[in-house]
Amino acid sequence: MVVVCGEGLIDMVPAQCGAGQGYVPTPGGSPFNVAIGLARLDVPVAFLGRLSRDQFGRRLVQHLEDNAVQLGYLRDGPEVSSLAFVHSELGQEAQYVFYSENSADRNLLPADLPDSFEDDVRAIHFGSISLMVEPSASTLEQCMRREHGARLITLDPNVRAQLIADAESYRRRLEGWVRLSDLVKVSRADLQWLYPAVSIQEVAQRWRGLGAGVVVVTLGVDGAVAFGPGATATRPAFRVHVVDTVGAGDAFTSGALAWLHHGSLLDRAALDRITIGELTALLSYANQVSAVTCTRAGADPPHLDELADFPLETGGFAT
Repeated sequence: MVVVCGEGLIDMVPAQCGAGQGYVPTPGGSPFNVAIGLARLDVPVAFLGRLSRDQFGRRLVQHLEDNAVQLGYLRDGPEVSSLAFVHSELGQEAQYVFYSENSADRNLLPADLPDSFEDDVRAIHFGSISLMVEPSASTLEQCMRREHGARLITLDPNVRAQLIADAESYRRRLEGWVRLSDLVKVSRADLQWLYPAVSIQEVAQRWRGLGAGVVVVTLGVDGAVAFGPGATATRPAFRVHVVDTVGAGDAFTSGALAWLHHGSLLDRAALDRITIGELTALLSYANQVSAVTCTRAGADPPHLDELADFPLETGGFAT
């Protein structure tokens, strides 16, 4: 079992509405997307977060249920749902404008955390907006500290610069989370914002020195690279017809965690022994999952049986 912690929100995705441009509300939020992606890849998964009781919140809960995501760690609240308006251009990462002041997801409190997790929970994933706003950031950090060493901790900061008031303070706090994490996935765009004058290799080795066992960096059109114990693996992107890139990075994260789950590698000891061949296979699988997501609108990751029938070539655009 993987528990995914963080926000669920509504992505307002651009769409043609008659003669004008409008937006279609679709379930989203980075951790929410990761949970959906894992469930579709046949990984037992639960979602830990706080969702609104409003119509959008009910839609989010229904989407989790429809995809067989377990809800035992889910909480609800009277606050509104967060909204994220999406702007997407071909060949570029999607841009977002967030409306989340006093929303349900950011009001996750320590009292909302379980006293303990079930014994079958092997890994806990953290990330994104819930680690940038209070009180959810402090709540999830408390959970991360409590579970560090007991279960595999995975992290995707999924940086949203417009929500970060003090870059240096956030950078210091992020490095504290890296110390508690076993696997960190980050995008090249995130690293360029976090460390504008530092190479990807330098940051990855610094984070591994802080405690992360494996650091994975997605490189947009150039694929992905993984830094492990004594080995670095790279894989190119897949060639696909891109509809948009919304949720592509989250699909990559789901693919990476699913590959580890199906290979019985969801523990720190296994990550400390991981080979370059295994890292390469992980990247290939995660790239494929992400690439399929890019072929359809919104955060709509593939089911496991879709991957076998999806013809892909390397050397083109993906996440």
